[in-house]
Amino acid sequence: MAHEHVSVKPPAAVIESTPHPLDPLTGEEIDAARSILVDAGLVTETTRVPMLLPDEPTKDELKAWHPGEKIDRRVDVTLLDATTGTVTEAVVSVTHCRVDRVREHDAAHEPYGQPQYLFEEYERAESLVKASPLWQAAMRRRGLEDRMELAFCSPLAPGFTGRSDEIGRRVIRSLTFLRDFENDSPWAHPVEGLIAHIDLVENRVIRVEDEGDIPVPAGSGNYTADAVGPARESLKPIEITQPEGPSFTVDGSHVEWEGWSLRVGFNAREGLVLSDVRFQDRSVLTRASIPEMVVPYGDTTPTRFWISYFDAGEYLLGKNANPLELGCDCLGVIHYFDGYVADDRGHAVKIPNVVCMHEEDYGILWKHTDLAGNAEVRRSRRLVVSYFATIGNYDYGFYWYLYLDGSIQVEAKATGIVFVGGGHPGSDNAHATEIAPGAFAPVHQHLFCARLDVAIDGESNRLVEVDAARIPMGAQNPFGNAFTWTQTPLASEKQAVREADTSVARVWEVQSTTRTNYLSKPTAYHLIPAPTALLMADPASSVAARAAFATKHLWGTAYDRDERWPAGRYPNAHAGGSGLPEYIADDRPLDGADLVLWHTFGLTHIPRPEDWPIMPVDYAGFWFKPYGFCDVNPAMDIPESSQAHGACSCGDEACACC
Repeated sequence: MAHEHVSVKPPAAVIESTPHPLDPLTGEEIDAARSILVDAGLVTETTRVPMLLPDEPTKDELKAWHPGEKIDRRVDVTLLDATTGTVTEAVVSVTHCRVDRVREHDAAHEPYGQPQYLFEEYERAESLVKASPLWQAAMRRRGLEDRMELAFCSPLAPGFTGRSDEIGRRVIRSLTFLRDFENDSPWAHPVEGLIAHIDLVENRVIRVEDEGDIPVPAGSGNYTADAVGPARESLKPIEITQPEGPSFTVDGSHVEWEGWSLRVGFNAREGLVLSDVRFQDRSVLTRASIPEMVVPYGDTTPTRFWISYFDAGEYLLGKNANPLELGCDCLGVIHYFDGYVADDRGHAVKIPNVVCMHEEDYGILWKHTDLAGNAEVRRSRRLVVSYFATIGNYDYGFYWYLYLDGSIQVEAKATGIVFVGGGHPGSDNAHATEIAPGAFAPVHQHLFCARLDVAIDGESNRLVEVDAARIPMGAQNPFGNAFTWTQTPLASEKQAVREADTSVARVWEVQSTTRTNYLSKPTAYHLIPAPTALLMADPASSVAARAAFATKHLWGTAYDRDERWPAGRYPNAHAGGSGLPEYIADDRPLDGADLVLWHTFGLTHIPRPEDWPIMPVDYAGFWFKPYGFCDVNPAMDIPESSQAHGACSCGDEACACC
């Protein structure tokens, strides 16, 4: 069903301020949206809020808006009736105090799809499992009855297996891990083959699988200072100081830094969002985020064959974001942005210091020593905007770097605890490596999808694939040394479904159709992919249908405001085919279009003993670099370092810089 403009009385907290249209939601706006929904009868005692996001203004609304004017601030809310499983979507205007739209989502029929999990469902699932006679019997059969109280029953998204007792229902799975004491890390002690299946609407354990009798690994997985022992004393302090303060300025969500201008946003699903990104007062990106990621496992055991977590679409990256700490997560002169999300009942929750922004030295920017031995050197630095989210055992950092030369780098950092199962010590496993005695970590992937609403000197852009190309020896290559490049226009959405190819140094060029540089070439940026394996699962698999975005490195689409999620709005327990496959179905033309790029990048992880008990950071990412966007090197006017030519900032003439 659908309703338009369902007016209700104003809530107690009416939003009177005039925020910028691209500002993230405030706590007051979230609470106001809830009040409006309560007054409209859409939120009751049994209603839960799996997802609440800003309903961002249209591009036409942004163009018509002038500073100081009010703009309609709207909230997109997913509502779940915890007793029936009914799912309703509502768009609420907190400016006009009304419900603008209401629509029901049919999660019970193909292709299904459940809303994101609630925090309260994690606790409820564990309680249901521990109260289950079937689980208790399995623990007793294994001789673990004295360890049930300290057991951790993890809540895990079930994927989509087509099982008749799960299909179209709000289901979660639970694997059991043991603790030796209250604060022990449970991930080191998996109870292999014990799987509970829970219906979260009926609040019951559907069934329990109890396969095998593999011993629980006994080794410790603890990594805190008290477990590790004395810290080494050989490391000398590194001090990062900016005695005159940072080079950036901040006004609300608006940031300016060395020719860059952007707005920093945050929401419960995508986490960090950058909007209206400009370099030298020229548009580069209308909006940029990492709206989805999938973590598919390559194991065939009953305990893990179904694992393929969508950490944004199933769990909400932003809602699981960390409050950051100076000196731990970020170093230097830091500016923090707070974030606001909704709790399970729709009340505002503040995540303090959720986004960190600072400057970093980044080595040499450019250098040349001339024939007379005179050296000109300039040091690089970058503006870093980042946040971290913890989803169960893994921690993910998302970093956007802006450079002095107009380049943008995106980096995802994976760390945390590698997910392990139990096995017989010393045995061979084709799908998992033994990283500690009896602890086997399955092969898996972390595949991220960045969404770049590009705007190279405006919204009218085209997409071109650029490859280096060999030339056979002959008239055009008499000495065999010559090579060239090819440019292939990707003129429609289906043509723009592409794979990276490092053998030909493939890049994708986004060109302006309205502006040229002083060489009469279109101004442009290059999307430069890093080597990334695509989804390793078979194309006929369930995860390939659900995570189709991860089967290609690049997708190009014509902008549609409603096309935001690479795997669709509801990847949880979805049969597949949603998101990008749907978006490109009409094969819209891209030449001169308002263009959106979707880029898959990530890690393929064959775990190693060095990843245990806590994994050093692994990195994945890509670059977005100007190519003819500027007429010359835009960083020519960077001043010399304050430590150049013997100037010593530390005051010690014996130090290395002097």
